[in-house]
Amino acid sequence: MNFELLFKKAKEKGIEDIQVYLASNDDFEVEVLKGELEKYTISSTQKLTVKGIYDSKMGNVSTEVINDDIIDFIVDSIIASAKTVDSLDEVFIYEGDKEYKEVEGLFNNSLNEVEAKTKIDAMLKLEELVKSKDERIKMVQAFYGDGSKKVLIQNSKGLKLEKFVNNGVTGVYVIANDGKDQRTGIEYIQSNDYTDFDLEYLATKGAEKAVELLGAQPCDSGEYEILLTNNAGSSLLSPHLMMFSAESVQKNISLLKGKVGETIGSKFITMVDDPFMKKSTKSGAFDDEGVATSYKELIKDGVLTGFLHNLKTAKKDNIKSTGNGFLRGIMPSNFYIKPGELNFDEAVKAMKKGLIITDLAGTHAGCNPISGDFSLQASGFLVENGEIVRPVALITVAGNYLTLLQDVTGVCDDLKFNFGYVGSPALKIKSLIVSGK
Repeated sequence: MNFELLFKKAKEKGIEDIQVYLASNDDFEVEVLKGELEKYTISSTQKLTVKGIYDSKMGNVSTEVINDDIIDFIVDSIIASAKTVDSLDEVFIYEGDKEYKEVEGLFNNSLNEVEAKTKIDAMLKLEELVKSKDERIKMVQAFYGDGSKKVLIQNSKGLKLEKFVNNGVTGVYVIANDGKDQRTGIEYIQSNDYTDFDLEYLATKGAEKAVELLGAQPCDSGEYEILLTNNAGSSLLSPHLMMFSAESVQKNISLLKGKVGETIGSKFITMVDDPFMKKSTKSGAFDDEGVATSYKELIKDGVLTGFLHNLKTAKKDNIKSTGNGFLRGIMPSNFYIKPGELNFDEAVKAMKKGLIITDLAGTHAGCNPISGDFSLQASGFLVENGEIVRPVALITVAGNYLTLLQDVTGVCDDLKFNFGYVGSPALKIKSLIVSGK
């Protein structure tokens, strides 16, 4: 599409400023089950999102048809959209920053160089590797997917930005059954470097996670010292991200409002939003509004330092946007609790009466991000005097997320991200209330 022609026609019809966001995606996905290729998908998509200011209101339109024939339709749709807006908030098309950081490691051609057959054969091999680990493993689903994304932002103020990123994931979903009990496990690796996908590691870890929970039973109800694994830690952090959004603060629905500069977590907690992390599709030098991104420690040594902003919320607070304005709203890039120096096995040995929580179910339904309260079904292991006694399941852990952060007594060195690039290392927590038998 001729964007200069679009900008010209928009101006002729009274649109003050206009910006386009063009995203092009190429995706590849395979799944293997019972020695067969169960899923094989190759797709390419393009989506154009255009916003423009008409009569001091922001109009928007999106389309997957991208050619000069629809320029008039786009201009008319923006005007019609703007006329329906009744918000009095000031709107912006950003002119751009003086400097954008050069971010390394966003694209790695090794994912594209590997043939589809090689990737499929690797998943067939991975399935067999997992099955060979233990006779109690009854089902294995091996999966691989990768994708490339190209983004172009261009506007009538002269801004033009581009980025090209790619990423892949390899993993296994495992079901184990010993005739009396059945348990599941999942393990995965995310990277844009194909050589990072260690099949032996995935097979070993995936099998262990399923098998070691066989025979799990509830523990006694009570108060337990907790070691929250990295997977469980990121699961619990995800639904509470909105409390760090300046929009939530301005709408009085964040329990962090008015707490900047206050201690809200233990000294071991530093929470980071890092748009420059390598091998992540969430990384980049600019957000979807064209604002330069930056590394931020929103909690540093337990102290709240600030919030995530887009252009609108930053204007309200009379500060600069933090570069977290995205099409779906204010979002982090790669958001995580900074790892510490504690070794996981040493953390277990230091526990007297506690629980290792490996999995939390229903975090979005069982967490209230406004109050911070949570009540979640969990599974893991009972620990007594530094030794793992037995697997535990069908228990409920309850508490408040801010209180949990304040009760962190140690942070492990094993940072891991979920599929949404929210990450956590294992967290040692003073105590939580557990409902069991």
